[in-house]
Amino acid sequence: MAPAAYRESYLATRVAAIIVALTFPSVEGQMPLRSSVARMAILLLFIAISATARAAGFVDSAERYVVLPDRIGRVMPAGPSAAVLIFVLAPEKLAGWSRPLSRGQRAYLPPKFARLPVVGELTGPNPTATADTVTRLHPDLIVDSGTVSPEAIALADAIQQQTGIPYVFLDGSTQSAPDMLGTLGAILGAGKRGQDLANRVRDAIDGLRGRLLITDATERPLAYYGRGGDGLETGLAGSQVMADFDQAGVVNVAARLGPGELTRVTREQIVAWNPAVIIAQERGFYDALQHAPAWRGLTAVANKRVYLAPVDPFGWIDQPAGINRIVGLSWLQSLFYPGVYEQDLRVVVREFYDSFYGVKLSDRQLEALVRTAEARPGETRRPIDVPLLGAEPVPFPNTNAPPGPLGRPPGRGGLGPSPTLPGVPAAPQ
Repeated sequence: MAPAAYRESYLATRVAAIIVALTFPSVEGQMPLRSSVARMAILLLFIAISATARAAGFVDSAERYVVLPDRIGRVMPAGPSAAVLIFVLAPEKLAGWSRPLSRGQRAYLPPKFARLPVVGELTGPNPTATADTVTRLHPDLIVDSGTVSPEAIALADAIQQQTGIPYVFLDGSTQSAPDMLGTLGAILGAGKRGQDLANRVRDAIDGLRGRLLITDATERPLAYYGRGGDGLETGLAGSQVMADFDQAGVVNVAARLGPGELTRVTREQIVAWNPAVIIAQERGFYDALQHAPAWRGLTAVANKRVYLAPVDPFGWIDQPAGINRIVGLSWLQSLFYPGVYEQDLRVVVREFYDSFYGVKLSDRQLEALVRTAEARPGETRRPIDVPLLGAEPVPFPNTNAPPGPLGRPPGRGGLGPSPTLPGVPAAPQ
């Protein structure tokens, strides 16, 4: 089935033809009936044209032209990052989660949305949804968020062509988050909320940037992020999972292995790197660092600078690599730059969960999140005299530019008419 905008355009064309036939018939007479029917046809044409005008043209972050339906009721996420993004902006329009939620995740979500079905994910190395899944769900829109790549563009084009459902791809990088929130909020009819959240994210990024400007380079620590139960998977230079580290100006010890996404390392490599701070994704690795003799020689272990990243309802570092990572920026600042971080982490976390997830944390929930994540009394916080190794934070967005609810995604296209773009399907014949 063709998207709504194409059907409406086709309808407008057909109604116009009817008007011509009724207004200028080949048979004389019957003037009163002809005039009455013509007036009705003109009214139908006005309705069809009005509906077509409301369907907006949009150029997404992958520079793909997408015609958006004038009414968006149900939105399918292409993957976990998009699911969080839709939930944050317009939870009532989220068709379902990309992956099953754990009991811990559901405890940190409003019950109504914690019970949403699992629709599967179209993206990733092991997709669990297909074009047939989309056809059965029949959402009004598909939203994807992540790194722009030829593979992502090809998938978006294929799903849209096979299903007729508009598929929008948005740049999921941290520095693009404010613009992404504003743009998608406008698309989903949540423009004010999108701009409010965009402003919060912009403030968080600006605050981090200001602290980095007054922090000496030698005070930026060598850090390791261990994923999985054994902690031997980590992110390479420029990887999505290390985006918060990069933004915080922290030196990722695994970056010396080169650019990429994820890689496996050995215990011997970690010992040789001797990071000053270690963050564990899972408790198994966190407990091993605390108790296993093999890790005792590390500087991070000796100085008690080992932390467990919170993951409920969504990760503060990744899991997924989405808008959920914004709270991780404040957390990393409190760990790495305690001398210049003046906010109360607990207050920041409460406000983030309330504003973004619609959850008012109980004291018990808050303590469960920060107990193994915050700096503890007695930690060693000596400046670390190491070269920065070029780990400057990535460029931040231009905060002086007017946001505009229908503005263009960062560095890419945007909402607005584009009647002559190639590749736009023709109306059905």
